Amino acid sequence: MARPSSSSLASPSSIVGVHYKVGRKIGEGSFGIIYEGTNLISNQQIAIKFESRKSEAPQLRDEYRTYKILSGVDGIPAAYYFGQDGMYNVLVLDLLGPSLEDLFDMCSRRFSVKTVAMLARSMISRVQSIHERNLIYRDIKPDNFLIGRPNTDIANKVFMVDFGMAKQYRDPKTKQHIPYRERKSLSGTARYMSINTHLGREQSRRDDLESLGHVFMYFLRGSLPWQGLKAATNKQKYEKIGEKKQTTMIKDLCSGFPEEFAIYMQYVRKLGFDETPDYDFLRDLFTKALNNLGDIDDGVYDWMLLNDGKGWESRRNRHHHHHHNHHQAGGNNHGHQTDLVRNSTTRARHSKQAQPQQQLQQDQALYQEAPHKRGFWRSVISFFKCSSCCN
Repeated sequence: MARPSSSSLASPSSIVGVHYKVGRKIGEGSFGIIYEGTNLISNQQIAIKFESRKSEAPQLRDEYRTYKILSGVDGIPAAYYFGQDGMYNVLVLDLLGPSLEDLFDMCSRRFSVKTVAMLARSMISRVQSIHERNLIYRDIKPDNFLIGRPNTDIANKVFMVDFGMAKQYRDPKTKQHIPYRERKSLSGTARYMSINTHLGREQSRRDDLESLGHVFMYFLRGSLPWQGLKAATNKQKYEKIGEKKQTTMIKDLCSGFPEEFAIYMQYVRKLGFDETPDYDFLRDLFTKALNNLGDIDDGVYDWMLLNDGKGWESRRNRHHHHHHNHHQAGGNNHGHQTDLVRNSTTRARHSKQAQPQQQLQQDQALYQEAPHKRGFWRSVISFFKCSSCCN
């Protein structure tokens, strides 16, 4: 979709959905723009997403329906309202804190084994909960895992957000699994997607878990072997990424780290298309990795130890008044611009009248979209790094 410009959404209605007051802009991405807001009845802080109603592939309605399917699931934000406001679709959600990608930046783009093992346990549980509600996520990446807001009792709890690409993989009543298919369009983020997704195979539970494994190794290593590959076209680049994943041995990918990470990768890559993963086994791997380090899952993550143990958020208040001047600071999106591939069949469903040339232009534009949501937390990071360098 053509991303709404900042100016086109600079002055949304001050009130949406009767009692949600729109505050300052806190993020921007391929979906549109997100604002902080307040529930005027309960005084609860919330997030408000705006998406152009003219979008070729609107996602907010489907995302709202997915949140409702996942209502009450631990680690999934609540969705309170979906509706229209002028030329925009509007979605109201729980307001959360920074993403794991943001926190990774704050920690100099390396997480400790302890932090990754604790995150792995939480992230596997989130994905399992989604799978148990008959959905697969299909776009696992660090940007889509957030922690709670600072100074709350969920400040370091891991949440999953952005369900625009989620899909039902089995019938909720009969539990009949979708059929295996090939020659599927790519969907997801190329850096983290599974090998089977690169090969055009229908995604299932195994692919979400393999993508998680790629995220774990990204956190441990600082980067993945298939980052930074050059090619003449995006299509060729995605093919090269897929080839590099297939030729990178798991023992080499996980070299220098506890064996449980390699065992995880071997297990998830051997899963059958419709096989139910043993989530307990996978979680227990990382409990074992922690035990072997002489650690336990005590909830103390690397970002909590920054700034002499005061935590990453200790600079937030100092930064707060810089927000409007710096809200697009830290513009490095770590190569995501050509990592994202949208599902062309989904686009076609929403734009059946598009002529071939027009569809080609839409596809080319979508290939260039950056999934990373630039905004408030990115500017916090920028200020944090600047302050750290200056002190």
